[in-house]
Amino acid sequence: MKFPAPRVLLRAASAAVLGWLAATFPASAQEVTLRLHQFLPAQANVPTNLLHPWADRVEAASGGRIRIERYPAMQLGGTPPQLIDQAQDGTVDIVWTLPGYTPGRFPTTEVFELPFIMTNAKAASMAYWDMFEEHMKDGEFADVHMIATWTHGPGVIHSRQKVEKLDDLKGMKLRAPSRIVNTLLGHLGATPVGMPVPAVTEALSRGVIDGAVVPWEVAPSVKIEELVGHHTEFAEGQALYTATFVLAMNKARYEALPDDLKKVIDDNSGRELSGLFGWTQEHYDGPARQLAVDRGNSIVRLDAEATAAWKEASQPVIDGWIEEMNGRGFDGQALVDGARALIAKYTQEQ
Repeated sequence: MKFPAPRVLLRAASAAVLGWLAATFPASAQEVTLRLHQFLPAQANVPTNLLHPWADRVEAASGGRIRIERYPAMQLGGTPPQLIDQAQDGTVDIVWTLPGYTPGRFPTTEVFELPFIMTNAKAASMAYWDMFEEHMKDGEFADVHMIATWTHGPGVIHSRQKVEKLDDLKGMKLRAPSRIVNTLLGHLGATPVGMPVPAVTEALSRGVIDGAVVPWEVAPSVKIEELVGHHTEFAEGQALYTATFVLAMNKARYEALPDDLKKVIDDNSGRELSGLFGWTQEHYDGPARQLAVDRGNSIVRLDAEATAAWKEASQPVIDGWIEEMNGRGFDGQALVDGARALIAKYTQEQ
């Protein structure tokens, strides 16, 4: 009788052992691959300094049992406004997106986008998480599992013409990220043009828009400092606007995880993570701003008195939002008061 070669026997024995291990190893030791989808290039600030470090921490904390594949710039298909649906229907496992990309769908998040409501991104982001848990978790975000909620730093006007006074906005076509900021710019005299961040470069290059409102940190990823020569900031602790973000996971995918891997996700979620994400985005405003300085661009910094005039002119936008929320069955004034109180609390604690 001819016996198999030793190497063949070894392979057969190895396969048998692996099969036995697969059948008998605890279910809690299963490995999971999650796909993270987002709209910016991989080298942009948010992927580089928020999403990738977060994914790395999750992978390390899981002992390598969770693997997070990272897909930038809509590589898995669709458009930025479709990201939240991709998380809900399980097309992908985790998304980073702006609720404002789907106007009116996540109404209570808009309270943090209202003019001059934020002080800094860390405080606003922690307040946003608290408001999420109280008002949004079982409401507009009931169909996803939330990992973090946060805002970027103070919004800045980037434009081809200098903007110092409110009258300077008249007739200017400015990109805006959300319904609220569109409303604000229109009220202040500009012509708002809603579009996702990745579309800004081409729109500026082709003259479709005269400028854009984005935080400093995102400007280099779409070459704004190369395409415009003027930038307008507001007084310290005052922001014309901010935008809201979410890092959201498919709910069924989260619930299917074994308890120990759920804990890994939970330990890397919540208020503190949201605050860290907000702080990190605002931290990178500085290096991005310096790029504009190095190019010799004009940066207008409005003082407290000038900012107060913009703040007064913006108040009707807040009043209109409160009235609209009341009509949709929310207590609009309570949402504004609650957001302001939480932002003040977390600002004082810093």
